[in-house]
Amino acid sequence: MVLRVHGGRGPVAEPALLRAIGRAKERTFEQDPQYPFRLLVDIAIRALSPAVNDPTTAVQAIDQIEDLLRRLGHSVLDAGYVADERGTVRVVFPTPTWDDYLRLAFDEIRLCAADSLQVYRRLRSALAGLLESVGVDERRVSVLHYLGRLEQGVAHSHLDAEDRQTASGADRQGPGLSRQA
Repeated sequence: MVLRVHGGRGPVAEPALLRAIGRAKERTFEQDPQYPFRLLVDIAIRALSPAVNDPTTAVQAIDQIEDLLRRLGHSVLDAGYVADERGTVRVVFPTPTWDDYLRLAFDEIRLCAADSLQVYRRLRSALAGLLESVGVDERRVSVLHYLGRLEQGVAHSHLDAEDRQTASGADRQGPGLSRQA
């Protein structure tokens, strides 16, 4: 079901209902705010596949994901309704929560990162950046949860103790710089 009308004074003509629905052959960012995340996550997990094995591309995708999440972190996400000029709610629709965005942005990449020091460090850096930038306490709690999930992934990886320690750091660029500024 695409549409359900409540509280009307009579039947609504089908053409009027159809005009209220935007249709296209492909998804757009305006129609689906999760779509840009899905595209970037797909790029990252493809880059992490054994056939491609390109963690630098995954890190670049994480850069863009972090940017989107930082912007989203200051947005009101409970806008799943449309009201008329008198303030009466006329349309209600489900919208993604902050946790939905974090799950989409990080779960698959974290699981596909396997033993990539570079990707683990970039994920930690992205989460640390989000922790600094989001002001809503519930959102901070969610980011801390994902930091914990990342730590679990590193702890259960096939990395040796020294590499696990390296993977537990935060780094926007990946390993290669022995001194931190």
